[in-house]
Order: sequence, then structure tokens, then C-alpha cells
Amino acid sequence: MTAHVQAENKLLAIIEFGGYPDFSPLYRRMGYSPQVVNSMREALKYLKKNSPRLIVTVFNDQSAFRDRLSSLESLIDVVQRRPEIDVIVFYDKEFLHQFRRLEKQYKFFVALAYPIDPARLEAALN
Repeated sequence: MTAHVQAENKLLAIIEFGGYPDFSPLYRRMGYSPQVVNSMREALKYLKKNSPRLIVTVFNDQSAFRDRLSSLESLIDVVQRRPEIDVIVFYDKEFLHQFRRLEKQYKFFVALAYPIDPARLEAALN
């Protein structure tokens, strides 16, 4: 088994598909050391060697998948085995119904709808 590098204030931000604004300045102001990746594949690779305190990602409804709602499920499969990691998920209100199906299966630390209110995100980071 691979040893995981643990850093109390590491934060992994996954910004896929143009996603959401880069909140790195806010993350740093709140005491986190952010690492930004642009794909779920990069995120999963990062998690093999690192154990961030927090992951910020987005739910994208990906109806092309036959057996999943989103690539977010691949991330969740990894994070479920690592309870020290919290996950903040951004979602589009248009896909709330699909996101709720995912929420029934998995626990998230915080879920925030677009447009992301920086004050609510800051409160979640506290």
C-alpha cells in the first residue's frame, strides 16, 4: 500500500470543463495550501500520494456514462476509504435532481449551488 503524505491544510481543487472560478486566493487566505487539477484522472493520481484535508469539486451530470451519474463517483469511491478528507461539491441547480440521487448514496461535507457565493464557501472552509 502506498504511503500518503498528510498535510493538515492541503486542499485539492478539481476544476473540470472550465468549471468554476479558481478560489485559490480565498483558500490561501483561509490557511489552506491549494493544489489545482483539471481532470478527475489528475485528482485520482494526486490522491495516491497525498491526503488533503479538503477537496473542492463540481458535480457534472454526465449522462453518457452507463453505470454512473458523474466522474465524481470515482472520486467518492476513493474518499470513502479516507474519512479524514472532507468534500465540498458545487452543483448547477439545473442538475439538482441528479445530484440529489448521488447525495442519497454518499455524504458530502458541504454542497453549494451555482453561482457560488464566496461568503458561503468561506464559511464552509472555516
